[in-house]
Amino acid sequence: MITQITSFQTIGLHSERITVEVGTRRGEAKTHIVGLGDTAVQESKQRVWMALKSIDVQVSTCMITTINLAPAHIRKSGPRYDLPIALGMLISFGKLRIADEILTKTAYIGELALDGSVRHVSGIVSAAIACKKLGITHLVVPAINAAEAMVIEGITVQPISHIRDLLALYEEGKPLPSICVPSTTITPLNQSIVDFKDVRGQALAKRALEIAAAGGHNVLLSGTPGSGKTLLARAFMGILPPLNQVEAIEVTQIYSVANRLPANSSLMTERPFRVVHHTASAISIVGGGREPGPGEVSLAHRGVLFLDELAEFPVQVLEVLRQPLEDRTITITRTQGSIEFPADFILIAAMNPAKFSVTPRKQSKISAPLLDRIDLRIDVQPVHIDELQRTPVAQEDTATIKERVLLAREQQAKRFTGKTIQLNKQMSVRDIDELCPLSSDCSDLLRRATESMSLSARAYHRTIKVARTIADLVCSEHIALSHIAEALQYRQKVEV
Repeated sequence: MITQITSFQTIGLHSERITVEVGTRRGEAKTHIVGLGDTAVQESKQRVWMALKSIDVQVSTCMITTINLAPAHIRKSGPRYDLPIALGMLISFGKLRIADEILTKTAYIGELALDGSVRHVSGIVSAAIACKKLGITHLVVPAINAAEAMVIEGITVQPISHIRDLLALYEEGKPLPSICVPSTTITPLNQSIVDFKDVRGQALAKRALEIAAAGGHNVLLSGTPGSGKTLLARAFMGILPPLNQVEAIEVTQIYSVANRLPANSSLMTERPFRVVHHTASAISIVGGGREPGPGEVSLAHRGVLFLDELAEFPVQVLEVLRQPLEDRTITITRTQGSIEFPADFILIAAMNPAKFSVTPRKQSKISAPLLDRIDLRIDVQPVHIDELQRTPVAQEDTATIKERVLLAREQQAKRFTGKTIQLNKQMSVRDIDELCPLSSDCSDLLRRATESMSLSARAYHRTIKVARTIADLVCSEHIALSHIAEALQYRQKVEV
């Protein structure tokens, strides 16, 4: 008798259906696992046998068990197959009876401890999404993963905490109980957000960050140590709009695959803020590894990637940022094929001039193509002592700035109705030609600026995108000369 159980293997950000086939025949007691499984998969047989022993399952010692993970060409990794293997063995040994119509509509994922308890696994959100696409209506997962599985509506999630729960679930042949209730739990990232009213001075930098939040533009803050660059970056998070439902599921899926979701947590509703130290490797930033997983650029998806001390990063590390900054995705290529992860983030970079560098700089580590992809480059001057000692005056707080940002994003949503883009930074050259017509005065100013500032074609179009965002902040239907002029002043030459 061959028993077939459905499970899933995470590949990149998605899950591929894996059929766990369990068969038995007479012979000297042995257990074989085939189907291109890694070490953790091969070790499943020890974990499963001990887990079955914990619930006193008695099996004939004259039985050869073969477990096949199909399709065989897909590499299987991790302990996620423990639970479906155990279920298949229980059915094959005649210890459990389950109707075929139930098995075909149910998928199983979970790691087993030696005492039979079911442990947390990664990639549950991706598995739930795959279930919905394949028409699988039930998903049995570790209890600790249930909250994140229920993020995907339309799937009945059955949490179990011990292998004996499988017996209790099916011992009378009843279908799974219906507990299809979408989770609304909020998972905060414990980010320390600074209010803009508490940041003294720096009016130009604050304005630049407001524009960046409204249009999704990248920012470089260059200035002496202690001038407030990191403080401004922390305050930036407060003026970003909350994630919508689709974005929240995207972020939750990435963190689920990366095994970064806290226990018993579900939907992430706060935008991520990833701080990367200059000692980080290229792989940790873009992702990869033997089993390719998301890196910092993907963990910052729909949020902010903050690179402090930008000029201290190795050249090869900085250059890997060029693709995600342009394409908003990152492609990782291995001999088995290519895997693509989303990487749509706002880059906030901070750096000190060369004379304040941690290590001597013989030449700039920041290439012109990389600088070209940063729309707003601001020279952050130190705040004068008089400004620090003066009695604080009323300044715009984060809530006030955020209102303007939300209004500007509403303008963009209306403009991009029927298109796949959402923000001005995502406009292609064709979109710019169609949606951002310029008056003759604006065109003349841009022409003169391009010649005098030696702007590249990329910088030219990015300047128009920034000008469009500035116009959106004041609800202007057209780009005015003042909007172009302001956009140009943010392409300052900074000392790198």
